[in-house]
Amino acid sequence: MKLIRNEMMTKFLKALVVGALLASVSGLVEAKETNLVDGLAVVITSENEQAQMMAMVLSLQTIKTHGKEAHITLCGPAGNLALRSTVTKPMKPMDASPSMMLKKLIQLGAKVELCPLYLPNKPGSDNALIEGITVAKPVEVAERLLNSNFKNLTY
Repeated sequence: MKLIRNEMMTKFLKALVVGALLASVSGLVEAKETNLVDGLAVVITSENEQAQMMAMVLSLQTIKTHGKEAHITLCGPAGNLALRSTVTKPMKPMDASPSMMLKKLIQLGAKVELCPLYLPNKPGSDNALIEGITVAKPVEVAERLLNSNFKNLTY
């Protein structure tokens, strides 16, 4: 009976060691994959300011904390953020608004683009855009969204 218990304990310990080794290797592979990621490709369509703000916060963290790129495409109701005339109200806990955060992201090097359908379907012109925001080229946005070196977020 003792012999059977010892064999079971030995098998259990071997399985535990093998499991720990596999977890370590998996962690190393995951860490390596994370380093291969160039950044975020964020598409914001929501008019909800909290959703817009979360997209901005994650983009900011991507740039500041991780030193990665952030590419933001504004479409639909979120396209209003690209206009100089748009002012959104500050939110807690950051006391910043989506429009304030968008300007900060542009200063930090985020590439911000506006959906090419937005301006032709809304009164205004390119002069109405915040400095640093350009009209997106669908082929480039599609390439980035399909690029496995970018994580895609949609709000």
